[in-house]
Amino acid sequence: MSARCQLTGTEPGFGNRISHSHRRTPRRFDPNVQHKRYWLPSERRHVRLTLSTRAIKTVDALGIEAAVARIRARGGRV
Repeated sequence: MSARCQLTGTEPGFGNRISHSHRRTPRRFDPNVQHKRYWLPSERRHVRLTLSTRAIKTVDALGIEAAVARIRARGGRV
């Protein structure tokens, strides 16, 4: 599963783990990405989106039509 949100574009961040002895090793901060299925009334079909949890709240506020329009404006495929 790709750790990238289709709506917000959120992707993994990188940093270091720091042990008790203060030794640093690389690590990765993945966003909380979920697969969610929505009914798209204009196209009379379901769409399956990979969204961060923040983006799911954005879809709830904007509506699925506006969210899909934003994804397509960014060049994403739905």
